[in-house]
Amino acid sequence: MKLENTNSDISSLFISIRKASKEIAKLSNDDRNKILYKIAESLGLNLLEIINANQKDLDQMEDSDPKKDRLLLNEVRINGLITSIHEICAYERPDQQVLSQKTLENGLEITKISVPMGVIAAVYESRPNVTIDIAALCIKSGNACILRGGTDAYYTNLFLVELIQKALDECDMPQVAVTLYPTDRALMPALLQAEKYVDLIIPRGSAALIDFVRKNSKIPTIETGAGVCHTYVSESANLDKAVDIVVNAKVTRPSVCNSLDCIIIHQKVLESFLSKLVVEMLPFGVKIIADQSSFDILSDIKYPFLEEATEEDFGKEFLDFICSIKTVNSLAEALLHIETYSSRHSECIVSEDEIECNTFIDAVDAAAVYANASTRFTDGGVFGLGAEIGISTQKLHARGPFGMEKLVTEKWIGRGNGQTR
Repeated sequence: MKLENTNSDISSLFISIRKASKEIAKLSNDDRNKILYKIAESLGLNLLEIINANQKDLDQMEDSDPKKDRLLLNEVRINGLITSIHEICAYERPDQQVLSQKTLENGLEITKISVPMGVIAAVYESRPNVTIDIAALCIKSGNACILRGGTDAYYTNLFLVELIQKALDECDMPQVAVTLYPTDRALMPALLQAEKYVDLIIPRGSAALIDFVRKNSKIPTIETGAGVCHTYVSESANLDKAVDIVVNAKVTRPSVCNSLDCIIIHQKVLESFLSKLVVEMLPFGVKIIADQSSFDILSDIKYPFLEEATEEDFGKEFLDFICSIKTVNSLAEALLHIETYSSRHSECIVSEDEIECNTFIDAVDAAAVYANASTRFTDGGVFGLGAEIGISTQKLHARGPFGMEKLVTEKWIGRGNGQTR
């Protein structure tokens, strides 16, 4: 449906999507999987066409833009999406599960079951893989979805949704069950205020995007995306292990939300750790924004990509080959820094002291907390969820990797024989 900027036209679309959600919810697990297998097959058959559509988007972005890696869909990543869909098919449907059951003294039978949310809207930036992930998870969980991707991925998203809608049509399901919402900003208020038709909205992207949706939406919102992630290198850390963890967290995919932003280092191991770290960071050209203590050491070492930190440099999600350093004198000081600047996404301690690790795990308020492992593991696929909507950094309903088991709500059913109250 081509949208015009009129309330009646937009409302008509929302009504159609709402009706489509009822049709998806009725499908058996096998019928939902049939749609998903068709989507997976279509991705493989149209691999070159997807890459060509994606190249149109890539051509409009500067090579220096760190979001370019997020935008890229190549053969490896498309095959990864196919594998992810197959993994989703292998899971049980999350709806129509009996969650509890009991009989009251008067004989009334009370059952609680899981049911689909209904219509889920996602607002996201740059990453076209999210289009496939969210559509697949929504279909599997019996929901319809509205996908509002960014202009950066316009051509890629358009082609991917055409493939998804073709699969829906071939399975006699309404194409609007997965709808690509226009990127026209003038149409955003209509989506954010469609509380009669949309049950949940999920912003995924920059802090600015998430703040905008949260402040302007009348629809219940689950925030995902922004990650300011720290790794604390304790005085008891194995420094070789610490270097491996820090480098992995920073350089493997710096543009994603679980990448490292700030290294917190105990003063007693500062010089020895930095002397090992720079050898590994240098080939990647990682810019280090260092506090005074670490800046002095790195200057003496003559590390070339160096900048002195100000207070404003902490609490930043860099999404690039950049990280900050904070020097501390105790675990308590490290915990205070994390409490002050963390986005509650993923935090790590590197320490050989088990008591210290346990103290850190208990004290840090974040969706994922690691002892002696990279923050890069915070991912729905890695956690065995098949795929994810995103990483939720809030506490209500869903926290951490947000998979399809959180795309359902509850319904209470009472079965009686004339009981009255």
